[in-house]
Amino acid sequence: MARDSRYCVPYRRRREGKTDYRKRKALILSGKPRLVVRGSLKNIIVQIVAAKPLGDEVLVSAHSRELMKKFGWKAPRGNVPTAYLTGLLCGLKAKAKGINEAILDIGLHSPTKGARVFAALKGVLDAGLSVPHGEEKLPDEDRIRGVHIAQYAKLLSANTERYMAAFSKYLESKLQPEQLPEHFAEVRKAVIAAFEGGGKSRGR
Repeated sequence: MARDSRYCVPYRRRREGKTDYRKRKALILSGKPRLVVRGSLKNIIVQIVAAKPLGDEVLVSAHSRELMKKFGWKAPRGNVPTAYLTGLLCGLKAKAKGINEAILDIGLHSPTKGARVFAALKGVLDAGLSVPHGEEKLPDEDRIRGVHIAQYAKLLSANTERYMAAFSKYLESKLQPEQLPEHFAEVRKAVIAAFEGGGKSRGR
């Protein structure tokens, strides 16, 4: 523990590993709303947030649970395909509210190529928002569609015990993991259709 009289205790959220205040300052000074992507093992949340004098204001929000409740998503909600679809839903909501640009806020996540945060970013980009980014960080189309999951399921299918253990959540929802890319395409189509014609989304 530092004892020098000039030592300043870091802010609580910095001590708790929740906020990098130098990065946050730079994002706020950009003058653009922040595209905030956060995830747990079970869910993804994507928000468009504006910094206000009295605190952040959430302009638009999309949660992976919406995919299940409103668009028929059956797969687990913490994977790359879910992150993309949640980002797409958030981006379409933002466009419907007249929001056309944002700047990515990944918090304390490491900027790993193909990670869920960049899958969500890809969804937002496909919705039509302008967000500065490096193309090399975005996951490829096969990964977004869940082809890697389907291929792994086919590889394990010869071993029933391992297959059942690895894909129990899929099977509980009556979704064969080998069919994930097709299921992804159906849900993606449903999300986009909800915003066609300028109508208000079911997922609002």
